[in-house]
Amino acid sequence: MNAPDNNLERRARTLYREASRRIDPVTAGRLRAARREALAAASTPAHPRFTRVLVPASAFAAVAFAALMMWSPMYPNAQAPESSASTVAVEVDGDLPPDPSAADPTLVQNLDFYGWLATNDDSQAGR
Repeated sequence: MNAPDNNLERRARTLYREASRRIDPVTAGRLRAARREALAAASTPAHPRFTRVLVPASAFAAVAFAALMMWSPMYPNAQAPESSASTVAVEVDGDLPPDPSAADPTLVQNLDFYGWLATNDDSQAGR
């Protein structure tokens, strides 16, 4: 399989050399100038103004994000304690019952009333 590839490569090289010898000097000059322009365009940055603005803007955004993360509370418990009622309300909204040590003692006083209310609430809804 290497023999046909080498033969093709050799033929392509000879055709290229013959074509480059037969090209007129004006066309060769234009091709060299076009090559130089393409290489110069590839070496310069595409948007120099954009890159000059992008670096400071991204640095400012990073500093602002870091400051926001430092001054904003990560956890709800990191906030200043407002009142015990709001803490209980937040815990009651969840699926789990409130922690007995954090619950309001007045809510735990009449547990039998809450049981009666749960059993009789369905009968009141039918009326």
